[in-house]
Amino acid sequence: MINGVLIVDKPQGITSRDVVNSLMKKFNIKKIGHTGTLDPLATGVLVVTLGRYTKLNDVLTSSYKEYIATMKLGIITDTLDITGKVYETQDVSVDCTDVDRVLKSFLGTYAQEVPAYSAVKVRGKKLYEYARANEAVELPKRDVEIKEIELLRFDGDNVEFRVLVSKGTYIRSLIRDIGAVLGVGATMTSLRRIRQGKFTIDESSSLDDILNDKYSLLQLEDVLDLVIVECDRELTKKVTNGVKVPFNTNKDFLLFRYGEKNLALYKRDGDIFRMFLKLD
Repeated sequence: MINGVLIVDKPQGITSRDVVNSLMKKFNIKKIGHTGTLDPLATGVLVVTLGRYTKLNDVLTSSYKEYIATMKLGIITDTLDITGKVYETQDVSVDCTDVDRVLKSFLGTYAQEVPAYSAVKVRGKKLYEYARANEAVELPKRDVEIKEIELLRFDGDNVEFRVLVSKGTYIRSLIRDIGAVLGVGATMTSLRRIRQGKFTIDESSSLDDILNDKYSLLQLEDVLDLVIVECDRELTKKVTNGVKVPFNTNKDFLLFRYGEKNLALYKRDGDIFRMFLKLD
């Protein structure tokens, strides 16, 4: 079975699940996952885990994600992006200074209302199911952090900006809120994730390239900040039996190795380390 991590540049027009399905067929593997969904409209960094490395999903899910987004001012859609139904239009009478000022006003933490068309569950039902059935439901709010935001381009009613946000932030909702403060409304027209934690778009491979065997399969030492521990016979026996071990390091992971063979990944638990992933 293949084990590793792939950084995929997700193409537009397909779901994250479609990417996973394609890779399942490519590698003839059922155990596969990813660390953060992208809508069909969105492109960019999708971290995919294969085989035993699916156990790393929560570990590799980053606190911060970086995007390049574009929005069109003067229109509001039901989905908050350009694929939705337009239900309101407004005249646009703002300039570059207005847009830059409003973007910067979102720096910091604020309570963001999640989109009606999202997979967030309320009373055991996904929000998009309520929306499609035209059923009224109160949309929950979540505290999100806008760590960085920068205006890149403005040409009257089209805006491009870069933003670094906390996990759980909806860029569609951020754009809705920016449009509301500007007083003209806004909807997202494109979204590209250029970074998720330590993984950047520059190290990603297109789905087509991966399907044609042009890719880099990352291993534990590539994706985790860890200490490699070379084992002797006695320690090898302990590790392969899952014995917890003390170790003096400020890192959270230990990779135990005997010769060229990886034995196990251990994770910090207070003052000791416990087996997290058996590799042998």
